[in-house]
Amino acid sequence: MTDSLQTDNRMSPALATTLPWLVADIGGSNARFGLITAPDSVVRHVRTIPVSSHIDPAQAAHTYLAGVASSLGSSFQAPRKAAFAVATAVAGDKIAFTNSRWSFSIAAVKAELDLSTFLVLNDFEALALSLPRLSATQLRAHDQLPQARGTLAVIGPGTGLGVGSVTQTAAGWVALPCEGGHVTLAANDDFESALLAHVRKTFSHVSAERLLSGIGLPVLYDAVASVRGVANQALTAERIVELGLNGSDLVCSETLDTFCALLGSFAGNVALTLGARGGVYIGGGIVPRLGERFFTSRFRACFEAKGRLHSYQASIPTALITDTLAALTGAAFAIEQQN
Repeated sequence: MTDSLQTDNRMSPALATTLPWLVADIGGSNARFGLITAPDSVVRHVRTIPVSSHIDPAQAAHTYLAGVASSLGSSFQAPRKAAFAVATAVAGDKIAFTNSRWSFSIAAVKAELDLSTFLVLNDFEALALSLPRLSATQLRAHDQLPQARGTLAVIGPGTGLGVGSVTQTAAGWVALPCEGGHVTLAANDDFESALLAHVRKTFSHVSAERLLSGIGLPVLYDAVASVRGVANQALTAERIVELGLNGSDLVCSETLDTFCALLGSFAGNVALTLGARGGVYIGGGIVPRLGERFFTSRFRACFEAKGRLHSYQASIPTALITDTLAALTGAAFAIEQQN
């Protein structure tokens, strides 16, 4: 069990009386749980529970809370407020995951866990809400760190490609969830045009997610091999990253370079569309694995390469989220802003 996840904001004394809060970030394979137990808004007692080991989130939450209760003994208090970030669309009471067998009713889980408040939000809505509270220790910037002002955007190449944003209003930070990963991917040069033409032989619509994700890396690798006239292999995304980083496969290496360039251009489009002048953050599981390769890639050059808007883009900071548990902070912030 991880001890804690640090944030830098304290809640009001009145709000602190409603603690503890239960927060969760639920994906297709794992559910991460944590508790907000003090006004410092630190997420404590973080634990990851495999989705396959429980029938639904309520049962997993019971297992998590039982473990915390056993550790804390008589000082444990059951939470009355909770927020779950889920890797699926949220519309209505019924939540069904696309990448796992879990499904649940919001009302039923609220009753099962005896909660007075239960929020369910998309995982990238939660990740977006975490942005204003991320500290320098949770980020690695290309140059300057983003500032928590105006509009902020986050892009996450993981299994799929998530996109979200938050904007600052008089009433606080408001998340703007979207399905930006499914916009049509654009080419910047003849090589990228050839890649997209190859992919279109299989897929009539080539979205950003089709290439810039875990499911997309093998598709991108196949396209690079085809355009370069090299025989391709049946490689997983993990293997492509491994061979590309160690330099043992030139096609895999070029696939990673192309991935970073396309991601930079796509991120630049997101910044322009949303007016995210406060900063664009990169989350998800793929880019952190690239390490220094990402920061020496063409990502930033392609992000700024917007013709007459080059200067506009150059002023927008970009950063990698290095904290894999940031969505828990966003889920807690959602509870705080509701009160």
